[in-house]
Amino acid sequence: MSEQSQTQNEIDSHLAKQKSRRKLWIVGAAVAVVAVAAAITIPLVVQNSAPAAAGGGEDLIPLTIADTAQSDFQDAIVEVGRENGLDLTFVNFDDPYLPNTALLEGEVDGNSFQHVAWLSQFNKENQADITPVFSTVISSWGLFSEDVESADDLPQGARIAVPDDPANFSRALFILQTAGVIEVDEDAGVFPVEEDITSNPRGIELVRLAHESVQTGYSDPTIQAVVIATDDFDPALGITSDDAIVLEDSAATTSSPYVIVVATTEDRADDPAWDLLEKTYRDERVVTALEEEKRGEASIVELPVGDLRAALDELTAQ
Repeated sequence: MSEQSQTQNEIDSHLAKQKSRRKLWIVGAAVAVVAVAAAITIPLVVQNSAPAAAGGGEDLIPLTIADTAQSDFQDAIVEVGRENGLDLTFVNFDDPYLPNTALLEGEVDGNSFQHVAWLSQFNKENQADITPVFSTVISSWGLFSEDVESADDLPQGARIAVPDDPANFSRALFILQTAGVIEVDEDAGVFPVEEDITSNPRGIELVRLAHESVQTGYSDPTIQAVVIATDDFDPALGITSDDAIVLEDSAATTSSPYVIVVATTEDRADDPAWDLLEKTYRDERVVTALEEEKRGEASIVELPVGDLRAALDELTAQ
């Protein structure tokens, strides 16, 4: 307990230094896939880098990254990556449980979709050795409702949609606790489960949905609220963080496990290509593309890789 508190105190000091530039220094931590599909399905999109310039003659390092959705953000990474000596390909799967499996099976070189909490649980359940190589972003999560304007207005027995994966389910519990809807056992750690709810005075029913389906609960007349990342909403709905009943504090201790990372297997962790990829992610053109893609609902995170790996080890041990 004392070691974890010390680690998070160090992270909080990083956060204070970076907050003015909307770059959060946060300790990564963990939630993950409890079960992984036995077979890889066909990816939605394979997004290749542009062909080499005629007569270029440069030697580019090929690098294949697994993700879960095609985006203009990826296009910017591919373009800037070529300037940094990388021939990048993004492989986008239609199932968020598959990028880690693809990595372990050698189908990709790394992935960029999960926070450290998710990764810690995957490694624990699968005796895997996937490790972070650098941090990327943290998304804004909150409690949203089309029906009520305040958590106090949630009716008795209200149904609230939450993600069904263990890591983000725990994240949803913390957000609902912040909203005053429930109370969670303080000894439950980073990964509380439903049995760790110690107070639920309104008799709230948690409706577990696949992560990608939680947004559908927003307009479902049988569901009164959802806990979700703001950038998971369909952009056409025009929903922003300002519409949240309660918004997660990205700088808070309960948010720190949810920093997204680029990850690979331990035997590839020291490959110089990751330094080139991190340089690419930090390029202002890529940062701008991210802000446009996420509509300002995600913040760039720069954390020392040693902090990320220490957090991963602590969380995997829980």
